Formats: sequence, structure tokens, C-alpha cells
Amino acid sequence: MKRWTTEEIEAWYAAQPWLVGCNYIPSTAVNQLEMWQAETFDPETIRRELGWAADLGMNALRVYLHDLVWLEDPEGFKERIRLFLEIADGAGMKTLFVLFDDCWFPNPRTGKQDPPVPGYHNSRWASSPGPAAARDPEQQERLETYVKDIVGCFARDERILLWDVYNELGNIFLPTLAKPWFIRIPRLLFLYPRFKMGYIPTLGLFRKAVRWVREAGPSQPLTAAVYIRHGKLNRLLIESSDILSFHNYENVKSLERQIRKLKKAGRPLLCTEYLNRCGKSRFGTFLPVFRREKIGCFNWGLVDGKTQTKYSWQHPRPDGSEPPLWFHDIFHSNGTPYDPAEIEFFENQCK
Repeated sequence: MKRWTTEEIEAWYAAQPWLVGCNYIPSTAVNQLEMWQAETFDPETIRRELGWAADLGMNALRVYLHDLVWLEDPEGFKERIRLFLEIADGAGMKTLFVLFDDCWFPNPRTGKQDPPVPGYHNSRWASSPGPAAARDPEQQERLETYVKDIVGCFARDERILLWDVYNELGNIFLPTLAKPWFIRIPRLLFLYPRFKMGYIPTLGLFRKAVRWVREAGPSQPLTAAVYIRHGKLNRLLIESSDILSFHNYENVKSLERQIRKLKKAGRPLLCTEYLNRCGKSRFGTFLPVFRREKIGCFNWGLVDGKTQTKYSWQHPRPDGSEPPLWFHDIFHSNGTPYDPAEIEFFENQCK
């Protein structure tokens, strides 16, 4: 199966409503493993929280899978995916699944997950499969089987919006710079434009994963997001994608500049990550742009929970106290909004 033509992806996108949603993980899960493992999969919480998302006007979700859950229990994992899709569909939402991810901690393990570190953003998020597994020739067969089994099983499922092959390819600096918990984001912005493609240990896996997804023959398009200013890497991500996706945690001027640049590729756009209240990436500034341009958008987070993404990357609060301004997320765990005015604005934009 080849890359979708411009005409094909434009026709597909024209048939969609304005896609508005969030990156979702239930508040009871510390990472993707805890979300999907049989012992901690929590459909009751998922059903309740997706009801709140639907009430806002959301119609789509971006959700991370994990290869190790499949490795330990492929049939059980697929059954839980089916149940999740049933719950999301019942709430009127389609799902974008992420297959692999380079972010945060590089040595994932199954079983009971460690509790969150108080006051730290995504303190237990687990990369998939991690750089060591990505480079290991002996693990390529099982990673290929994972991709083809998951994509092939759901290749004709209309509840799935599209496949996000690899989240933030090459973003392997976060755990290195944490040491272990002090996250120096400004240094990341300095390093990223200068790193060479050869420094990305997962590059080979990404190229293979794109091929594996296409060989599985899905009816849904695929994507992999642009997330940094790196011309060579971004060309690869764009040329590998049917529909172009991107992340923006900066300000509205940066967003509009990024949109103008990406539009030159001549394909529809999705913003699959945004919302950094501390950095002026906010609903009030970003949603009107997305609506005007009919760009699908997925903010990070729905309900404050064990991932603790209400805390900033740069400013942890080790005492676990409430931050002066939430970074991500929309609701407290009991369903009350962080900012009622923000909720009203969001609902009005979705009408």
C-alpha cells in the first residue's frame, strides 16, 4: 500500500467534521502500561471521563498503545482496545492510536508500575519500545508482528480515525536531561536543531514501522508529527505521512507561522499536541485559529490524575502542592473544571 495521494487525503479530510479532542489517558493510570494492562485497565473511569469530554463537544481522541502490553497478552490487549473503542464510540468520538513513542523514560517494563513522583510532570511515562529494543535485531520480528497484528486487526474499523506511527521521533533527550527529575527544557530547544539524524537510535525502526503499517493495509491514513525545527527530520516525517500532523506548545504567532510553513506541503493538517498555559498555548488563543483553518486539534490531557501533567516540565513542585497555573488538563478528578470560563469558551468554539 502506497502513500495516499493528495486528492485521496483531501477527500478523506473533507468528509470529517472539524476534529476536536484531547490526548487521553485515564486519571487512574500513571502511564500507557497501567492504562492497558489487564490488572489496571479501568473501563468505568474511562466511560465517566469520556462522558465529560463529549459534553465539551470533543469528537476525537489521541491514545497511546504500548508494544509490551501486546507482547505479554496480544489477544487480551486487543479485547481491551475493542472495549475502549466501544466506549469512545458510544460517547461520539473516534480514536487516533499511537503505535510507538520516543518520549520520557527509556526502559519500560510490564507488571506493577511505580507510583508517580510527587509534583513531577509525566514522572512514569514509558517510551515504546525504547531505544535499546529499537536497535536490537532480535526484537525486530516481534515489533513487526505487533504493528501488523494491531493495525491488521483494526484495519477496517470505522471507529479508528487514523494511525500515528511514531510520536516525537528522536525525542530521546528528556530522560537524559532529567537527571533524574530536573528537566531543562531551554537546553532541549538549543540542542534539537543541531542534532544529526544519525544520533536518532530509533530512526531505523521508524522507517520499518511506516512500511509495516502500510503492509497491513489499513483503510485509515497514517501520520507522524513534526515537533521541532529540524529540516531533515521534518522532511522525513512529512514524506512518510498521509495527513500531516504537528505539535505546538509555544504561542499563537508561532502556531500561525508553523501552519503557513506546513501548508506548503499541500496536505490537510492536524495539531496532535498543544496546551501549555504557562507558555501561552491556550484554548483562548489556539482554538480560534484551528477553527478558522479547519485544522483538527488534540490538546494534551483531560483529567488531572496520576500522570500529573498539570505540573510544568520546567517547574516541578516536589511537595506535590497545587501549581499556580495548570500546564495541561481540563478537569479535576471529580469532574469539576479547572477553569469554568475556559470550559464555556471551549463549548462555544465547538458549536
